[in-house]
Amino acid sequence: MNITSYRLVVSFGLISLLAGGCELIRRKQEEKTPAQSPRPVARVNDVYLYPDDLLGIVDSKTSPEDSAARVSAYVNSWIRKQLIIQEATRTMNIDEAEVERKVLEYRYSLIGYEYQNYYIRQHLDENISEQEITDYYNNHLDNFTLKQSIVRGTYIKVPRTAPRTNKIKEMIFSRKPKDQEELRSYCLSFSAAYHLGDSLWIEFDKLVVNSPIAEIPNKVQFLKSNPYYEAGDNEFLYYLKVDKYRISDNISPLEFVKEDIRNILLNKRKVELARSLENEVYENAVKQKNFEIFDR
Repeated sequence: MNITSYRLVVSFGLISLLAGGCELIRRKQEEKTPAQSPRPVARVNDVYLYPDDLLGIVDSKTSPEDSAARVSAYVNSWIRKQLIIQEATRTMNIDEAEVERKVLEYRYSLIGYEYQNYYIRQHLDENISEQEITDYYNNHLDNFTLKQSIVRGTYIKVPRTAPRTNKIKEMIFSRKPKDQEELRSYCLSFSAAYHLGDSLWIEFDKLVVNSPIAEIPNKVQFLKSNPYYEAGDNEFLYYLKVDKYRISDNISPLEFVKEDIRNILLNKRKVELARSLENEVYENAVKQKNFEIFDR
């Protein structure tokens, strides 16, 4: 089983089944008397929740307010689960042996998942070279088709009341470091939103959201025809300079998907480490004769 499978197992129902299954089994325990145990925290019919059952829910660093809230949330959750469990036992036949088997199965999955994570943290090399990223990109180009148009450029949204708006276009087109720094400072002081031209690609729709440009019906034709564009409404002025663009359904530039590729390669390494761990543990057990399968 790979890491993703373990994660799915843990995420969907593991904790509830562990708690619920254990509580179902505990119903068979002998009822505690006041003389044998402390005062219970809560009760659902003949099932009790005791202070010992709350150990580990909060630690010494948690504030009294947060501790009380966390305990209260746990108690309420316990009551709801008990009500469901008891309703289930009244309306259907529960195979408690099967429940216990599933609890153990999920417990083993959780332990295996935690150990795999520990092993991966100890052995994972997180250094992904530029060459590895480039090679993966070139070998999987079909996986990087753009779903939306992307651009590199400058976008500025400022209130109409902002000062020196007549200088914005000049600063946008200037290549002087002094003017570029002045534009950045201006945006920090007065803009409602901005994206300054650099090497970063960004989805065009995300860039111009909440602007008149977002309402343009044919954005592909707009990008092809408007390397520079100004617009305005009652409250704001909008400035857009497009340095480069890539239309949807074309191959994404490497820079736009580089971080995605890095995560893909890291996940592949994790899966390989998990598989290597399973094989190593199994092969060592075979050599040392730590297990055997008996004839039935």
